Amino acid sequence: MSIKKDYYEVLGINKNADDKAIKKAYRKLAKKYHPDINPGDANAEAKFKEVTEAYEILSNPEKRKLYDQFGHAAFDGTGGAQSGAYGNAGGFEGFNGFHGFNGTGGFHGGTYRTKNGNGYQEFHFEGGDMGDIFENFFGGGFKKSGFQNDFRQTGGFGNQQHYEAKGSDIHAEINVSFDAAAFGKKETIHLKDDQGKIQALEVNIPAGIETGQSIRLKGKGSPGYQGGSAGDLFLKVTVKEKPGFKREGQNLYNTVSIPFITAVLGGDVTVQTIYGNVRCNIKPGTQSGSKLRLRGKGIVSMKNSSVYGDQYTTVEVQVPKNLTPSAKQKLREFEDACKAA
Repeated sequence: MSIKKDYYEVLGINKNADDKAIKKAYRKLAKKYHPDINPGDANAEAKFKEVTEAYEILSNPEKRKLYDQFGHAAFDGTGGAQSGAYGNAGGFEGFNGFHGFNGTGGFHGGTYRTKNGNGYQEFHFEGGDMGDIFENFFGGGFKKSGFQNDFRQTGGFGNQQHYEAKGSDIHAEINVSFDAAAFGKKETIHLKDDQGKIQALEVNIPAGIETGQSIRLKGKGSPGYQGGSAGDLFLKVTVKEKPGFKREGQNLYNTVSIPFITAVLGGDVTVQTIYGNVRCNIKPGTQSGSKLRLRGKGIVSMKNSSVYGDQYTTVEVQVPKNLTPSAKQKLREFEDACKAA
């Protein structure tokens, strides 16, 4: 008779692991050794049964407590468990609902009833429907199809019952022009798969998308398992820069140079936006570094197409160069007039 491994070692966790860590470890190993992923691999099937058995015990608080106290003997009727909750010393009166690892069915909740000096003593446990464990293995893609009778200690996995599994998602990166991200655009991209086959896909670039966000192409990922749906393709976007503009969220930033006289006396200047040029009024005495706010001239919101960001334009005052003697004299007169005022 082979000696069973410690359940904690089987799942690769320590004895202080919480429920979340136990579940995470089991999902990783069950996915790795699942018979649908390893068809015809007897070793993988054995490993799968082993990790499933370990999870069945450690994921249940009552069973885990018994296992920590008595080890495997708590469930096979040997060693210290003879006087324990699942021992045979008092004899089993009933066996209700639990078709476990020595049975021929699936994993159910149930009750052990055993005689003791005070009558009957019951121990309840919940195996649950193991389908909920598999639902998230492949991107949430497992669909139940008879697992209850599919896993058997004596018969292994039947060929007629299986789990449909969604294919894996694929992640890729694309560069998008500034204007395409701002206004939206349909573009054709070409992707090469593992076999070197090139596939052309039409991608709808949504207006307002920014660097770091992803575009999802449903059903363009890896094929599903056992008739399951294909995974999705996620394209992570990097937006290229546009000369003269800086983007932060929905807002845009740029600069405009104005003549010294316009800054002093005021006047109109032309300001560039992504929607075309606009005329803006400069107030007399405008200082270099001042900002003009152009409402609604920023980027449209992806969530609400009626909402736009703003554009903030920084004013740079042009300092006159190469002045004629006459112009210098006029500036001195201007300086004197300002002092006198």
